[in-house]
Amino acid sequence: QVQLVESGGGLGQPGGSLRLSCAASERMVNFDTMGWYRQGPGKERELVAALSSGTTTSYLDSVKGRFTISRGDAKNTVFLQMDSLKPEDTAVYYCYAQNGHGDLWGQGTQVTVSS
Repeated sequence: QVQLVESGGGLGQPGGSLRLSCAASERMVNFDTMGWYRQGPGKERELVAALSSGTTTSYLDSVKGRFTISRGDAKNTVFLQMDSLKPEDTAVYYCYAQNGHGDLWGQGTQVTVSS
């Protein structure tokens, strides 16, 4: 079965930047929509950003203007450029992908923003 693998998490400083990457374990699979969710300690999982193959985008209000989602050329990768980081961005970030076969989730990557 196809798996999603995230990378790029770690420790960031307030006002700094991190870039998250997600890639499918099988390079030839295509996804209609890919995106990122996050879950902070004791909080519900929430959609951060999503991008469809038709270029439709959506962002969580609190990250608009700071985060940018983009897709890879092969439609099986997705990136999240996180700029102007805030402590409130601290969470486990999960890659998400959807196609006609259903939804897939990555294992999660920790992002911690602290001074």
